[in-house]
Amino acid sequence: MIKQSLFVAMLIGLSTLAHADTRAHEKEELARFERFAGAPVDEFKMVELFRSQVVGPENVVVWSTLRDAYLVRVQQPCRQLEWAHGLSVSQAQKWKVSRKFDSINVGTPCRIVEIRPIDLGAMQAEGRKKDAA
Repeated sequence: MIKQSLFVAMLIGLSTLAHADTRAHEKEELARFERFAGAPVDEFKMVELFRSQVVGPENVVVWSTLRDAYLVRVQQPCRQLEWAHGLSVSQAQKWKVSRKFDSINVGTPCRIVEIRPIDLGAMQAEGRKKDAA
């Protein structure tokens, strides 16, 4: 019984550390994307979801193409976003994602409240400068 209790306590401790590391990494990634995010827009064109990256409990980066990414903030609470292994984006209008009508879906819909385009070219240029230094 003592061994079982010790094992459970160890698992809880490890999961807490993993969660803290995940949160720290998400904060770093969010800060990096925010530096290159432009002014909010109402919508963006998307035929299909190319890629996504969760960067916090209310933020996700959505790539609509290889060269077009958007920092999307969703309405809280969106409890499942941070732990989502996959997500989808609703599209009320054909080939568009709108702040007014659409949501990020992670089992339950999380309404989009802000969309900011990310300047991936500037972001990559900064990365190349750091690599060269």
